[in-house]
Amino acid sequence: MQRLQAYRFELMPNGQQQRAMRSFAGSCRYVYNQALHLQQERYKAGEKKLGYAGLCKVLTAWKKQAETDWLNNTPSQALQQALKDLERAYKNFFEKRAEFPRFRKKGRADSFRYPQGIQLEQGNNRIFLPKLGWVRYRNSRNVQGQVKNVTVSQSAGKWFVSIQTEREVDQPLPKATTAIANARKDFLHKASSQISQNHAMIVIEDLPIRNMSRSASGTRERPGNNVKAKSGLSRSILDQGWGEFRRQLEYKTAWNGGWLIAVPPQHTSQTCPACGHVSKDNRQTQARFHCVECGFENHADVVGAINILRAGHARFACEVSDAVRSPAAGTHRGELASVG
Repeated sequence: MQRLQAYRFELMPNGQQQRAMRSFAGSCRYVYNQALHLQQERYKAGEKKLGYAGLCKVLTAWKKQAETDWLNNTPSQALQQALKDLERAYKNFFEKRAEFPRFRKKGRADSFRYPQGIQLEQGNNRIFLPKLGWVRYRNSRNVQGQVKNVTVSQSAGKWFVSIQTEREVDQPLPKATTAIANARKDFLHKASSQISQNHAMIVIEDLPIRNMSRSASGTRERPGNNVKAKSGLSRSILDQGWGEFRRQLEYKTAWNGGWLIAVPPQHTSQTCPACGHVSKDNRQTQARFHCVECGFENHADVVGAINILRAGHARFACEVSDAVRSPAAGTHRGELASVG
């Protein structure tokens, strides 16, 4: 199997090399910010976003202009890697894995990357970097494998090099002889016991786990949509044992004289806990909640937990008044927990 591994060492550049590295990092930051500004302007004008190839053509034009010909002093591959970083940032945003790309600021994560042209002499503790020459580094361990790329970065006034390598290794065999299902069952029992013993009321979302984990392949006449993604979600739900965890919470909470309340899951992560506005636009990414009505911001999971707990309080009031039957008799005071 192929193994990717990274090695990080402190560089020991001379004065000229330090000045060049600061210049390289600044050029890469400039190209990233200018490309981001260009994409934003194209969006405002109703034009299509440029891909990596299109941005490379723009970069070539910038290097030919008199006011930005200083970009030629920086290795072309490092500038192109900055454009790849922007392309990756947009992809992560569109796939809801990250926020919208932001402009880079000087002094924050100053770095540049080489995908090729690197030479490593471990015996002499030095590395060759294009347009920098041989740079000495503090060798703390041997680098194994073929060098794939190198990132130079500055932190706390010092320069570091991160070397990513690839090498073929034997498929490792597990040392344990027992099955991974026992470990999961042990975790679920410990977690459910701790929660049920430490909280008088537990609120969970009433999720239709059977429907959520049902096969999405459909039939030959009506094939399913996004089958691969949905099957991955189903495997994740079943692997984590959501249904078993709820079952354990139910009977253990009853044993301890507590309350387990299941509330409808609709809009728990789309409802603003500050003003009550409900909109799918409130949750722009997987982690970020930003109310489009009042501007309230917080982590989406925190917002969901607040709304679940509030719904639990409302249902709890109905149960106490016998409007809804509770799984455990009596009323209790103590800490409250929401599980979402």
